[in-house]
Amino acid sequence: MRKMTEENLRAAFAGESQAHMRYLAFAGRAEREGRDNVARLFRAISYAEEVHATNHLRELGLIGGTADNLGAAIGGETFEVEEMYPAYMAVATQQEEKGAQRSVHYALEAEKIHAKLYADAHAAVAAGEDAALAGVYVCPVCGHTALGGAPDKCPICAAAGRVFRQF
Repeated sequence: MRKMTEENLRAAFAGESQAHMRYLAFAGRAEREGRDNVARLFRAISYAEEVHATNHLRELGLIGGTADNLGAAIGGETFEVEEMYPAYMAVATQQEEKGAQRSVHYALEAEKIHAKLYADAHAAVAAGEDAALAGVYVCPVCGHTALGGAPDKCPICAAAGRVFRQF
């Protein structure tokens, strides 16, 4: 693939991915305001943006086999834990941005767990198996992820375990 086309597809992937997430957040807000049809519209178009992003990622050759995809996921989570979020936290702390500090802290702590979960799944796939997972539970406040059941209280943000979403 030629360089300019690759750069354009990478930029389009980033834009479509952000639109997908932004529209999901907008849908949640519309639901809380009792605007179920607007929420449904946001969710539908969010899905369309996800389709576009996936198509761009596929054309870039960045969707591999499960082991390769897990390796990429581990690399991304490790980068966030070791480099990105510590740097973001330093800036937020220096600028005394309490909300940003909380958001970055939540993400950093959850990403540590995600990297471990992906590493465990990668080991299972490398052994020719699927990952052995009971239930996967995610805190809707900070993203903490637990296997087998939700904790009574989130260890990162103290949210009640009953609000965790099961996957």
